[in-house]
Amino acid sequence: QVQLVESGGGLVQRGGSLRLSCAASGSISSIYAQGWYRQAPGKQRELVATITSGGNTNYTDSVKGRFTISRDNAKNTVYLQMNSLKPEDTAVYYCNAAGRRSLSFRYFEVWGQGTLVTVSS
Repeated sequence: QVQLVESGGGLVQRGGSLRLSCAASGSISSIYAQGWYRQAPGKQRELVATITSGGNTNYTDSVKGRFTISRDNAKNTVYLQMNSLKPEDTAVYYCNAAGRRSLSFRYFEVWGQGTLVTVSS
């Protein structure tokens, strides 16, 4: 089994910063890509940012210049540094990872349990 454990959510004022972390553990041979998604109340889950094992990143337009995704390959951990937060960033943030399991080398894709980020105005 592969599991993701997220941390770092909370309440912050407009303009503030938060850093989310997501650690992958279990039977992992390699991780191709990790990412962050978010779901606001009454809305569909949307991509926030992704990063590949090679370090290529992708961001949704609304967070470009404010959020930074990074990754520690040795720890199988991905981070999301969120600066200049806005009330519209309020959502449950989910971590995602895709890769290959150890031993079987089967493909996996897993989600974290979600962490709530609330930005007050």
